Amino acid sequence: MKWGLFGGTFDPIHLGHLRCAEEILGLFDLNRIIFIPASRPPHKLQAEISAFQHRAEMIRIAIDDNPNFSFSPVEYERHGLSYSVETVDYILNKYTLENLELYFIIGQDAFHVIQTWKDWERLLLMCHFVVMTRPGYDNKGLSGILPQEFAAKFTHDERQLGFAGPKGNFIFFREVTFLDIASSRIRRWTAEGKSIHYLVPDAVRHYILQNELYIKK
Repeated sequence: MKWGLFGGTFDPIHLGHLRCAEEILGLFDLNRIIFIPASRPPHKLQAEISAFQHRAEMIRIAIDDNPNFSFSPVEYERHGLSYSVETVDYILNKYTLENLELYFIIGQDAFHVIQTWKDWERLLLMCHFVVMTRPGYDNKGLSGILPQEFAAKFTHDERQLGFAGPKGNFIFFREVTFLDIASSRIRRWTAEGKSIHYLVPDAVRHYILQNELYIKK
């Protein structure tokens, strides 16, 4: 079994998220991709984030017609801050399927600041990492991103087109179709009364409008 873990605030989930997930699904022949919204992301403690229930419902609505996409409330149920290393730990311990492979999906900007994450060294050795890159991204390897001593634990594998770690996990860099869509822009345009048609699935757009999300009251 090969599962992709796609975390984020998803406030709201949009077509860019969905398209990237669809491409990663095919590139790595995954059985499923699990969308995992953060409950309290530690890097956004001062930000105004929509209630988890709204963000979770928008994900459910957005992925309803894709049998390869699923949703997990694990970070909400755990309470406290949302740390990816704890989420990966939980899934590996709960789903003790034979030969379960986890692929942690992350954007290139987030990967470049991975050293600010809790237990980042242990996290990078727990599962595969798929770093989604934009067209034109200059991949100079891991040494320009990670400390030299840690990057040296990984060796480039030409056949797999990735960097092999000491425990058999890989760090992959893969170009995906980045649609120029940002959740922050969707929130701002909604607040300004502008159209968000074709930025989010129609069902998500209706949910946002019906629940008056992102409207200053």
